[in-house]
Amino acid sequence: MIRKGRRLAVRSHDRPVPGSNQPHWFDAFIDYLRGECHLAENTVAAYGRDLTRFRAWLSARPIPALGIRELADYAGWLHERGLAPSSIARHLVALRMFFRYLQLEGVLTENHADLLGSQKLWQRIPSVLSPGQVDAFLAAPRRTDAYWRRDRALLEMLYATGCRASEISHLPLRDTRLDDGYCLCQGKGSKERLTPIGRRAIESVREYLEHERPVLAAIPGTPPAWLLLSRRGRRLRREAIWELVKKYAARAGIASTISPHSLRHSFATHLLAGGADLRQVQEMLGHASIATTQIYTHIEPSRLKKIHQKFHPRA
Repeated sequence: MIRKGRRLAVRSHDRPVPGSNQPHWFDAFIDYLRGECHLAENTVAAYGRDLTRFRAWLSARPIPALGIRELADYAGWLHERGLAPSSIARHLVALRMFFRYLQLEGVLTENHADLLGSQKLWQRIPSVLSPGQVDAFLAAPRRTDAYWRRDRALLEMLYATGCRASEISHLPLRDTRLDDGYCLCQGKGSKERLTPIGRRAIESVREYLEHERPVLAAIPGTPPAWLLLSRRGRRLRREAIWELVKKYAARAGIASTISPHSLRHSFATHLLAGGADLRQVQEMLGHASIATTQIYTHIEPSRLKKIHQKFHPRA
């Protein structure tokens, strides 16, 4: 992913003496990801957030003097702050990318971050809701809630499509083809994919479109393009989606660790449990590699047992 090309920021005349840290290294790296690697804005923002945490840990430590022992301490520091293994893995990926950039720019002669454990060592099996928990969760919005039809449509769409919170947040109304039973989702790297929408989700979205969205859409001066709108008539942000998921999970008596991604995990797991092909689930999730999708085969062993019993001659 690190590409050789024109140097963006760290030039020989402004390189610091060893033992100092330069804030513009981080800014230059973000510009590099955006301008030369052409990463999606959400991905660039994620790298920026992860490196902000690294800078908080770094304090006055000089980057060129960091060895594998210090970087391992950083990983431990992340663990002490209660980050999930998957979040720690993402932070370490960002760190390795940043150090490769500094090596490319001549700031570092060695990249000790590449010696950190691979992402697989930090990976965990994601949490999945049972079908009964999903039913209770989707039924959590009540008529007494200010925009309960919108909230129910949101939860139904998350579970029915397996889309990420950011994908649902940016889903345009024009790309929600209810009559055809699918939506056109723009995923990571601006890749588009068709995602089916189930009957119950379609019913919930139609009710929201009929009763609540016209009211929300009338607030701003120009008609908003997004399917799901905030109370101010703007795009329902990813952070708001997280808050709504937490709110209704608590009401349904589900663990506080649930997130929009839990519904994505549940979507994939329940499809595989029902007999869906792994390649089809990969396509619906928008995974670039089937290896990413295969984690769900560890969550749902009953699917493998069914396949074995169905096709093995001595099952």
